[in-house]
Amino acid sequence: MRVGNFAGILDEDSEDFTILSSIDERRLPAHIAIIMDGNGRWAKAKGQPRIFGHREGAKSVREILDTCVRIGIKAVTLYAFSTENWKRPEDEVAGLMEMLKFYLRSELKAVHENNIRFQAIGRLEVLDKTIREELVRASELTASNSGTVLSLALNYGGRTEIRDAAAAALEEIQRDGRSVADLTESDIERHLYTSGLPEVDLLIRTSGEFRISNFLLWQLAYSEIYVTETFFPDFRRRELLSAILAFQKRNRRFGGINDQS
Repeated sequence: MRVGNFAGILDEDSEDFTILSSIDERRLPAHIAIIMDGNGRWAKAKGQPRIFGHREGAKSVREILDTCVRIGIKAVTLYAFSTENWKRPEDEVAGLMEMLKFYLRSELKAVHENNIRFQAIGRLEVLDKTIREELVRASELTASNSGTVLSLALNYGGRTEIRDAAAAALEEIQRDGRSVADLTESDIERHLYTSGLPEVDLLIRTSGEFRISNFLLWQLAYSEIYVTETFFPDFRRRELLSAILAFQKRNRRFGGINDQS
């Protein structure tokens, strides 16, 4: 792996440098999805309110994204707020939404300067108007960027996405005068929130939970899944590089027998 993009950041004697040097740049996952779990438990273990964990988790997002841009990951999708997260305490939800607005404003310049294309996916219409305005602003400013695509899943549910995509695909078929029997997977994929992005190669879940929590149900059909006990606020560059290295050691058969990676 070429490490020139990390010059001055990684000490050649560091574990990060050693892991990075072991990664095969020809076999990077094109699309990494992350379930950012454990912020609240991390904060509780430190005697802090849950929102403190979310703020520290935002620092992990910054370092993860920086690493992905530097090594050339094409797409990163982060599970930021699910349709089920509205059940959390009102003060936590309100704090998350305020924090989201703050980071959309404060990080947008850096995102744009790093040639990142930003988009939000999910049922965005129920979000506060000020948040929706910030999301549109970020999407429009970065629309022409050609680097890593950052997708932020907000008010997102995998079942809802599939339902929305199937409904849109059926409407399209009817407009075209085709039979419902002609519906294909490609018809549905064109209407997924992630349409146009590469398949998810690697799903990372922090905090040791072995479930996908209604996240990218369609897109994860043949993804490699990496679960770590590390809580998300502690999931930084080294942990991400370790996940990528573990991914490269998998034998991806895609339902076949021989290695088809």
